[in-house]
Amino acid sequence: MTARIWTVDAFADAPFSGNPAGVCLLEAPASEAWMRAVAAEMNHSETAFLVPGAGANTFGLRWFTPLAEVELCGHATLASAHVLWTGGHVAKDRIIRFDTLSGPLAASSGDGGLIWLDFPSENGAPAALPEGIAEALGATLKATHANRMDFLVEVEGEDDVLRCSPDMVRLRSMNCRGVIVTARSSREGVDFVSRFFAPAVGVDEDPVTGSAHCFLGPYWGAKLGRSSMTARQVSRRGGTVQVRLDGERVRLGGRAVTILRGEITCAPGA
Repeated sequence: MTARIWTVDAFADAPFSGNPAGVCLLEAPASEAWMRAVAAEMNHSETAFLVPGAGANTFGLRWFTPLAEVELCGHATLASAHVLWTGGHVAKDRIIRFDTLSGPLAASSGDGGLIWLDFPSENGAPAALPEGIAEALGATLKATHANRMDFLVEVEGEDDVLRCSPDMVRLRSMNCRGVIVTARSSREGVDFVSRFFAPAVGVDEDPVTGSAHCFLGPYWGAKLGRSSMTARQVSRRGGTVQVRLDGERVRLGGRAVTILRGEITCAPGA
């Protein structure tokens, strides 16, 4: 059984921007230990593993960081859809459906090369941060919320998001996936900005985090009174995410660029 693998820059308009993801296309399910080893070897924030499903254009999809399996990942899902369409595994006019730990997800192609992901809305509620985390972030906090995966921290302005330099050792002790730091944007054409820190799962700072926008979208949609927004994750690489709210779902739009194609020589499950 072979295993083809790609590196794809997701939420990227050009190579070496956005968030690099590994995408591994399998003929049959592989062992969890093997997938963990491959994800650690790739050393991207997430590597996606795809297995053909029972239905047409349906795939099982799992995501691993270098340290752990995660329940939801946007950029590696976008990268997976890009690989399936550009590699001729699925016709470009067909919706791709994924079976995941977060339930059924879907990807469709849009105008201008956009890929649209249909994801669950991951709403949060006001919540106090664990002791010491505010100090670890080194920023003045306006509001703190939490959902089932992450904490969301709103700060005063975009400059505060850019200046944030967290103590990763202290953040690593948090009992959650990660911390989103966000503010209303001061740049034209962008509604809000964010950064995402997840050292507990082996990702000190994620360049562009699709799943975080399932939390950010409803949060800023309520504050701004909008259902359609443009977001910018202002990490060193950076990336733009289009956000559309639709009831209990969030649609995330972005582009992707293939950087590398290869084949894993160690057989899956070995």
